[in-house]
Amino acid sequence: MTERVLGVIGGSGLYAMEGLEDIDEHIVETTYGNPSDAVISGRIGDTRLLFLPRHGRGHRFAPHEINYRANVLALKMLGAEQIVSVSAVGSMKESIHPGELVLPDQLIDRTRSRSNTFFEGVGVAAHVEFAEPIDLALQGALYKAATQTGTRTHRGGTYVCIEGPQFSTRAESNLFRSWGVDVIGMTNLPEARLAREAELPYATIALATDYDCWHQGEASVTVEAVVAVMKKNVSAAQAVLREVAKNLPDPSQSPASRALEHAIMTAPERISAEAKTKLAPLCGRVFSNNEGANR
Repeated sequence: MTERVLGVIGGSGLYAMEGLEDIDEHIVETTYGNPSDAVISGRIGDTRLLFLPRHGRGHRFAPHEINYRANVLALKMLGAEQIVSVSAVGSMKESIHPGELVLPDQLIDRTRSRSNTFFEGVGVAAHVEFAEPIDLALQGALYKAATQTGTRTHRGGTYVCIEGPQFSTRAESNLFRSWGVDVIGMTNLPEARLAREAELPYATIALATDYDCWHQGEASVTVEAVVAVMKKNVSAAQAVLREVAKNLPDPSQSPASRALEHAIMTAPERISAEAKTKLAPLCGRVFSNNEGANR
């Protein structure tokens, strides 16, 4: 059986991955700096799982401080073929109760100050397709795994990503609800954008912990409330991850795995050696193909 390599980015409350065998720890330095922490690798059946805590162990980095580029690139450098993100979110709909899981298929970006592309300051312009930010095959595998573990899960929906680190105002919360969003969080962007540039299929397990602040019948969101529900959600997320690792889709069938093939606009002869070195872990394959075409 073909080995699959799954990258998992753990969010608030998920700082380690249980159930791994043959565990190892990797300190990775990327051409975009250091990731949030060491990457823990281990095996679940025929799948090698690479786990990276997004906020660092001990929750040291706020959402706007995370080096998203280094996190995604570190997983790719270690061989990840696809990424599952685990994130705490607020529910924006009465029907999504705290303690339940959501597998969104769309994202809205309300961040402001984050580096959201690898193609910045390197003299290379690239434009990847991003109409469908979530890989539907990977999302489907997560939904099947959640069903098998008996976890109450909502498939589909829109995740709005805010800058943070503060929670939203009530006016903002009501505005987002008027847009029809399902959950609100602070971390899936630019993460999903960077995963697409890295040609890694990406899907999210969103853990609903609260009703944000729109719900007049509930107390406004607080860290204490989030942590209390998060402790229960983490065990459900761990169970889903262990189950999905047994039945991952073939990443080569995902359009994301070929995202850079026609995305780079810069003429090959105009790409400097320095740029090629910096981008090599990301798109060395594309550069090689272009050089071959020009011989």
